Amino acid sequence: MNTTEIYLIAMTIIFTVPYLIWRVARTEYYAPLVVVQIITGILLGPGILGAVFPDYYQFVFNPDVIKSLNGIAWWAVMLFVWIAGIELDIHGAWKHRRESSISAGLALGVPLLFGAIAAMLLLPHTGWMGPNARPWQFVLGIGMSCAVTALPILILFMEKLEILRQPIGQRILRYASLDDIAIWGVLAAILMDWQRVGKQVGFLIGYALIGYGFRRLMVWLEPRDRWYVGLIWLAVCGFGADWSGLHFMVGAFLAGVIMDAKWFDEKQMDLLRHHVLLVAMPVFFLSTGLRTNWAVGGSLVFVAAALLLVASVAGKLIGTHIAGRILKWQPGEASLIGWLLQTKALIMIIFANVLLDKQIISSETFTALLLMAVASTMLTVPVVSPKLQRMRGLIGREH
Repeated sequence: MNTTEIYLIAMTIIFTVPYLIWRVARTEYYAPLVVVQIITGILLGPGILGAVFPDYYQFVFNPDVIKSLNGIAWWAVMLFVWIAGIELDIHGAWKHRRESSISAGLALGVPLLFGAIAAMLLLPHTGWMGPNARPWQFVLGIGMSCAVTALPILILFMEKLEILRQPIGQRILRYASLDDIAIWGVLAAILMDWQRVGKQVGFLIGYALIGYGFRRLMVWLEPRDRWYVGLIWLAVCGFGADWSGLHFMVGAFLAGVIMDAKWFDEKQMDLLRHHVLLVAMPVFFLSTGLRTNWAVGGSLVFVAAALLLVASVAGKLIGTHIAGRILKWQPGEASLIGWLLQTKALIMIIFANVLLDKQIISSETFTALLLMAVASTMLTVPVVSPKLQRMRGLIGREH
């Protein structure tokens, strides 16, 4: 077979397997299709499919096919991060800045601290830190991975739970928006390369200057033209960030965060996010799964994943409980918010992909982070649903 035919076999597997698992096993309650696609990516990776059927794995996922899949995966994830940047509720967070900053700060800071402690426990053992990392980069990277909230998945879950447009849902979005900004800021700090600091500072200055003109242009353009010009801006920012050493994903986020959600129709933005998830992101999940590695030892990877899961969930819940005491939330409110904010899949996986690309973490650590992200996300809806049933009075209450 030629490369095109094998590529199409790979695409058939990518779209068929997770869909069948999702439909036949009826996993929607605890694992929506997005989560099943991530799990399937892990199953199709070298550690599982490659170990059980090595010849078949090498035939389908050969270097030429992987290069083709990676091209789709890069653009898909750039689009997804760009949309996440556009949807950040910065204006709402500023309007309620005291409450938002306390809640978001503690919901991010405590799990970051717990994750950093977990990273320090892994640090003395070989095989976890990447070859290009300094210890502080590894510790901060793992800590922030434990603190991440996946804003797009959070939106999906809150839509499903019917609280997205309710006051409590909007509050949670404000907290997650502030945390998202901090996450990408910390990632940029981790990726600062003092040998290329001139390029990186030059990119950021150019981004600020051109961004000012870009915003004026977007206001002037007709709504239908904003989508196309926005995509050009995305490609330019991605190139600039990668050229400077910050990684194209940081550029994708910067391309989105400078844009106002009000420039676009909300329903069209929701549809775009849905279509990116439907059409292209499954390829990213597969390419993520292809990067998993169990060389340290399967059991040790699971132990590391469990350690990171405890640090992540416990840190998020303790952080929101402290915020609840300071802000005098109602009983049960902090637990509900904490469980929703610990939703990790997608953004944490993107974050971990960047750390792996820059060799700050090893592929074994990447695998443990991936398992942690899947587990934490799958816990969310089963834990939150019964809490909501008991706390219906909080949903419509303004804060």
